[in-house]
Amino acid sequence: MTEMKNFADDAALARAVAADWLALLRDRTGPYLAAFSGGRITGKFFAAVAELVQASGATLGNVHFFWADERCVPPNDSESNFLPAQDVLFRPLGIAPDRIHRLKGELPPAQAAAEASSEIRRIAQLNADAIPVLDLIFLGIGPDGHTASLMPNATPAVLQSREPFVHVDNSPKPPPNRITMTYPMLAAARQVWTLVTGDGKTEALRESLRPDGKTPFARVLRSRAVTRIYSDVGPT
Repeated sequence: MTEMKNFADDAALARAVAADWLALLRDRTGPYLAAFSGGRITGKFFAAVAELVQASGATLGNVHFFWADERCVPPNDSESNFLPAQDVLFRPLGIAPDRIHRLKGELPPAQAAAEASSEIRRIAQLNADAIPVLDLIFLGIGPDGHTASLMPNATPAVLQSREPFVHVDNSPKPPPNRITMTYPMLAAARQVWTLVTGDGKTEALRESLRPDGKTPFARVLRSRAVTRIYSDVGPT
């Protein structure tokens, strides 16, 4: 089942997602584990979160920040998914370093995936299948229907992995080397919110929503009871 929320543009979408997330956090006590993806909309979302937090006096002090995927680049690289969060959210809001669990794209990829898997197992509760359970994972989708760095050309090693994170070495979109959360991680999360913005996404979203859709995002949707989709791409 999907919950669809439609918006006129990406700015309105980013503000709505930020407001919905902060409302969800308002009455939450104890640690809250969230993972984020890259893409242009993420920067706008982080900016909207920072603005609302600063205006309201809310706090993100109980949030642990993870990533759904990362390119194998240093954290200060313009291609890094971590960099916008650091610049727009963490530094302005003074997020404590021990709450930030970035994927270390500067390391050898197998080592980065292994360290990330160990770290998330240390912090998150495990379900009956020994998969770490996050409270919320924010995803996007590409024009080919990929999500996180789970690509249409994924190898059996990626498709079948039961580890929290795995190395992708054949991404059709540069750079080819990435670290990504696996399908079991996305299935296990308590909530998944997907932000779909930009030209060229309508067909990918339409295909993903089909019961027999062939995209990576379609596989995620079939693995979950409920997934929320925020979209500005028009009717599907």
